[in-house]
Amino acid sequence: MKRPADQRESGPAGFQSTSPRVNILGVGVTPVNLRQAVEILEKWRDEERREYVCCTSVHGLVEAQRDPEMRSALNRAGLLTEDGMPLVWWCQRAGYPDAGRASGSDLLLAMCERAPERGHRHFFYGGSPRVVEALVLLLRQRFPGLVVAGYRSPQFRPLTPEEDAADVQAINETRPDFVWVGLGTPKQDKWLAQHVGKIHAAALLGVGAAFDFVSGAKPRAPLWMQRSGLEWLFRFMTEPRRLAPRYFVIIPIFVVRALQQLAGWKFYARDW
Repeated sequence: MKRPADQRESGPAGFQSTSPRVNILGVGVTPVNLRQAVEILEKWRDEERREYVCCTSVHGLVEAQRDPEMRSALNRAGLLTEDGMPLVWWCQRAGYPDAGRASGSDLLLAMCERAPERGHRHFFYGGSPRVVEALVLLLRQRFPGLVVAGYRSPQFRPLTPEEDAADVQAINETRPDFVWVGLGTPKQDKWLAQHVGKIHAAALLGVGAAFDFVSGAKPRAPLWMQRSGLEWLFRFMTEPRRLAPRYFVIIPIFVVRALQQLAGWKFYARDW
């Protein structure tokens, strides 16, 4: 299938998209797989870049429909990976057969696996103190030689400018290559856009619930459910009270708008 020309053009002045994008509801998703995402991160480190990565799903796309700041944060990410099979299928349909899922959990584990050999320094920001400490302990045990530059569990409330500046300074003092951010969508995506360049790291990476899944604080869906696009159902079954409002609103909105765009009934302008 021929790739639409508007998926290859550069973005507006002051922002340059270095990878192809697929327009999904006005959000430019990068049609990559896990291996390609890892290679891009390595390249950013070698080039001493300052970028950020959003691992987004249907949830992130729907949030972007009603929140311009969220949409801007997603569209200005250096890499916007597919953390959900509907996005993978859409990218493949748009002419990128190698597109695959690059979830926050998988990307985190893939980068930590190669960290001892490559000398990466990793910082973890987000989650509760208990979760982030368990995460760091598990990663050090699983990947001997992994350099954990540091970790920090911020307050769940909005930080004051002084508190935020203190966090930035604390992170920078550890000289990280990669900063993993687990604050949840849409908070983490906006945080990434606000802090890129202020934090001296090759990449800031928003990985959502990855801290919970990798640390074992929450169970993750079996592989067959992940690959068939049913991970949302598993998560709903494990946390029905918390996730019911999200899924019963978000999924129908996405389905309706996706059908409108695919059928050509609605056009979503791009701003990346």
